[in-house]
Amino acid sequence: MGRLNQLDGPDELRLRELSARALGILVRRHGGFDSCEDAVQEALVVAARDWPRDGWPANPLGWLITVASRRLVEIWRNEAARRGREERYALTSLGDPAPVPQADDTLTLLTLCCHPALTRPAQVALTLRAVGGLTTAEIARALLIPEATAGQRISRAKARIKAAGARFEEPREDERTERLASVLEVLYLIFNEGSTTSSGPALHRVELCAEAIRLTRQLYASLPHEGEVAGLLALMLLTDARRPARTDAERRLIPLAEQDRSRWNRAAIDEGVALLTPVLATAPPGPFQLQAAISAVHDEAASVAETDWPQILGLYDIHLLLAPGPMVTLNRIVAVAMVHGAEVALAELAEAARAPALDGHYRVHAVRAHLLDQVGDSKRAHEEYLGAARRTKSLPEQRYLQARADAARARSDASSGE
Repeated sequence: MGRLNQLDGPDELRLRELSARALGILVRRHGGFDSCEDAVQEALVVAARDWPRDGWPANPLGWLITVASRRLVEIWRNEAARRGREERYALTSLGDPAPVPQADDTLTLLTLCCHPALTRPAQVALTLRAVGGLTTAEIARALLIPEATAGQRISRAKARIKAAGARFEEPREDERTERLASVLEVLYLIFNEGSTTSSGPALHRVELCAEAIRLTRQLYASLPHEGEVAGLLALMLLTDARRPARTDAERRLIPLAEQDRSRWNRAAIDEGVALLTPVLATAPPGPFQLQAAISAVHDEAASVAETDWPQILGLYDIHLLLAPGPMVTLNRIVAVAMVHGAEVALAELAEAARAPALDGHYRVHAVRAHLLDQVGDSKRAHEEYLGAARRTKSLPEQRYLQARADAARARSDASSGE
């Protein structure tokens, strides 16, 4: 990917992890998040150029810190008002590399990137840049936005952090829960955008899912006893396990009910279940644990017919009590149809669709079309599938919904004798 494409997969991931650690150490030592982040990015450019040719240094983290520190001095030297002080600093501090701290500041870095002064889009972009080690161009491609827009988001995020007086330190105890919730939400947003891309020609973007899983693994390593951290990592693994079966050879979308479950990644499913099982028994319940539990029920079923739909419906009922939301409501209605029938689900959908958050949403039309198909109203199902296809920006979803509309139209015509 971009700057790191000369490194193979494991080396690329290792360098990304080291970049986050290097940035955390530099910010802790010197302050100035924006200048430290720029210096680390430039050190990564040199590393990606030289290490494939010369081999990895004995202490790669120390190497990155030393090169980035020298770049910091160059930046400071170019600021006339600070020339004298920073030149003295260079002479006294950079003769020999300082010992590399053993502590990993990734968690602190994540909380800084998810500072409450930032908007969600800014938090996502800054997290991908500072913690994920992605270039501005890579972030733009990942989020399907112009490179200039990605650059503006990152620059403004750094400026807002500076203006807010944010310090590179672990949040206070009274802030910890709120800040951790923000970090989890940002990681979830990154994964979701990779798992089901909101627009464009691809259904999913593997590199974005992989980055979200990698960062969440790092968070879990720091907080192994936090139930929602384990729940989020389990949810990502259990969801991503189905990715190989979600499209066919022509990259057409295949719904869950029609997927070849032998293509699911059993190792990821086993890991997700192993992460989830102990926290469900010991940690306070949370939305990510509940979503992971629902995914686990799907993943462990041999077929749609053998899926424990009453258990899924019960989990959605708990989810609505703990953390209500429009998509939770919509997903629960699908489970209602599987347990109580499509007629009952259609009545609940008519009520739920009045909510402003669901008004005109393409998924409302898609679910209604599916339920109408189940009760045999192919004509209305055709209209609803078309409405859903017009509203989604995802080309694979558009093609899938259009195909469903065509099939419903054919059944309607056949039943009317046309």
